[in-house]
Amino acid sequence: MTDARRTDAVLLLVALVWGSSYLSAQTAASALPVLLVLFARYALAALPCLGLVAARGGLRGWTRDEVRVGLPLGVTQAAVLVVETYGVAHTTAANAGLIISLTIVLTPLLDRTGRRGGPPPAFFAAAGVCVLAVGLLMSGNGFHAPRLGDLLMLAAACVRAVHVALVGRLTAGRAIRPLHLTTVQTLVGTALFLAPAARDLPALARADAATWTQLVYLALFCSVFAFLVQTWAVQRTSASRASLLLGTEPVWAAAVGIALGGEHLTPLTALGAALMVTGTYWGQAVERAHRTAETAVGTGTTDSAGASAPATSPERTGEEAPCRTTTLTSS
Repeated sequence: MTDARRTDAVLLLVALVWGSSYLSAQTAASALPVLLVLFARYALAALPCLGLVAARGGLRGWTRDEVRVGLPLGVTQAAVLVVETYGVAHTTAANAGLIISLTIVLTPLLDRTGRRGGPPPAFFAAAGVCVLAVGLLMSGNGFHAPRLGDLLMLAAACVRAVHVALVGRLTAGRAIRPLHLTTVQTLVGTALFLAPAARDLPALARADAATWTQLVYLALFCSVFAFLVQTWAVQRTSASRASLLLGTEPVWAAAVGIALGGEHLTPLTALGAALMVTGTYWGQAVERAHRTAETAVGTGTTDSAGASAPATSPERTGEEAPCRTTTLTSS
């Protein structure tokens, strides 16, 4: 297997792991209170993160920027997971994964870092397709009042878009190491959920092996493992290729929900799923092309035909890239 194919396979594995996280969160939340699930997830993720930081130079190695940025992002990240986990507890894992993918088209509307003007009209057309898809996904077996879980997942997509936009804004121009930033956020989340979950802590001791398996999977695989592997892989491929492969997350969420969760797609929800994937991919492609064009205009570089062209290759340069998204933003 070539290095390029190996990197693609790793990114697809990350997307699969993130897609499966919705069913895991749903299963864990059916056995334990949501806030207890979140505390356990954060605490179990914080331990290996601290161990990795210690192994890479000691626990005193955080910079002031990493702490200052990590604290507010830890709060917004916790807000994402609260809404997301309550939402997946009241809807299907397939719907949760598909609706949360709205983040892809919502984030560019909020992220103005280094950009002039607004997205092109085609982007809003793609967003409209996604909105139609949400309506179909919420319809279930027929048009009716939206379900609580679907509305919560819609809110989670909005909150996650705010969080991702803040990540871009707060990390821009700062030398922030992804592992250190994630560790700060896991510690913030652990602290935030400790008090609300304290009275239910004895329930963890009574939880069965299946529940603990879901908690460990969410913390170690959907958080720590996926984050580190994503960082490794993204540095070895182009940003466009990485985003395309990671964008398959909602497809995997639907597939896992149907294959392992016993969920079913009605004709309306199947159409909604197809439109959601189409709209998010379309919107992602339009936004990526628009950002590339803006960068080219800003640097004043053109190709031989006079058209604008990027000044630098999108391929990996060898330096550790600042974190644009974080693992725990995926449920």
